[in-house]
Amino acid sequence: MMLIAIAWIVFLLVIGGVLLDRTLSGLITRNFDEQLEYMLTAMVASAEIGPDGEVFFSRPLGDQRFLEPNSGLYWQITGEGHEVFPSRSLWDRTLKTQASDHMELMVYDSDQYMGEPLRVMQRPIILPGSETQWSFVVAASREELNAQIARFRSILAYSFLVLGGGLIMMAGLQTWLGLSPLRGVRRAIQRIRVTGENRVTEPLPLEVQPMVEELNALLAHSEKQAEEARAHAGNLAHALKTPLTVLNNAAAAHAPDLDTLVQREAATMRRQVDHHLARARAVGRRATGLARADVGEAAEAVERAVARLYPHVRFDIAGAKEGESMVALERQDLDEILGNCIENAAKYGGGSVFVTVDAVPTDPDICSVWVEDDGTGIPELDRQRIFDRGARLDTNKPGTGLGLAIVRDVVEIYGGTVALGESEDLGGLLVELRLPRAGGV
Repeated sequence: MMLIAIAWIVFLLVIGGVLLDRTLSGLITRNFDEQLEYMLTAMVASAEIGPDGEVFFSRPLGDQRFLEPNSGLYWQITGEGHEVFPSRSLWDRTLKTQASDHMELMVYDSDQYMGEPLRVMQRPIILPGSETQWSFVVAASREELNAQIARFRSILAYSFLVLGGGLIMMAGLQTWLGLSPLRGVRRAIQRIRVTGENRVTEPLPLEVQPMVEELNALLAHSEKQAEEARAHAGNLAHALKTPLTVLNNAAAAHAPDLDTLVQREAATMRRQVDHHLARARAVGRRATGLARADVGEAAEAVERAVARLYPHVRFDIAGAKEGESMVALERQDLDEILGNCIENAAKYGGGSVFVTVDAVPTDPDICSVWVEDDGTGIPELDRQRIFDRGARLDTNKPGTGLGLAIVRDVVEIYGGTVALGESEDLGGLLVELRLPRAGGV
């Protein structure tokens, strides 16, 4: 920011200085030329033609410098076929004039005399009583003009240096003050790292408050993920601890059925590992924030897969079709959620399974999915317990008791909810999934 500010200030000052220099130098030069033109006009007004045809002045010119040799102010009158009529200040020198075919005023610089640059003003005149075209010339040394311009440029350069320095200091002060809230945020983050605080609580200006809020939200998200990871690791350790203890005791006691026991407990541990891996995958995919999946397409794909396992069950899918209901879930996780719900409905129902996609389409942020069956349902007192890992109400059918637990965990990871109820149409269990819609849909 400072480099850009300094570059911009220097650029503007250089452009402004050049333009101002040209403008004021032109004004000083024009003022100098006006004085020469005044003297030239006085020469023309005083000039007359004598009886011998030569030009003379009827009255002397007023500036004393015309009488002092090499004074820096000169005049001269020339005419073809006539002698040069110079001022006394020229002494034994003459001025070189420029030929002209018109009667207009000419102004130019001359380096005729070494070490004495001249500003020359020349005008052709035909005086009354003479047919000769006389050239009236006034010349003045540029030393005074150059000295005035040099003084002006010195003042201009000094002023612009002071102005530029002041602007750069102000830009630096403004940058330092403007970025001070960010230094406050940096100190707050440092305190979080050093002291273990979990939020930025220091009052900061409104300009950085949105960033602080996002930072606090990120810290809360990270804290939530860390807590989930700790809970996940603790749950996995607890789930594996009991089977390992059983195996260790059986091995120490040389149990005769050790092989059977190992197979049973290994299967238990595998189910627990599969469950926790599903949660871990869901958490990892949720962190990307770009998940999108079509509920209608996923429901039809799951229905075709489950129908092969339960050919005697009738499946009906209603509501939104493919492409009409997008949710913020990864397709693999959505398939796992719907697969567990629909397979449970087919396994424990009476032969009919209804799936309604976007059951409550009026909610712009939530897509509701209902999975209903015509089985015996679940008593209201057992509906919360059924979500516990390993909980099974019907032990006569094969299963791990992890299906609904996985559904609940994965849905909640994505910010959704799952609830159990009674189907009004079929009389069995109703599983209501409330999934967050994908943005922009």
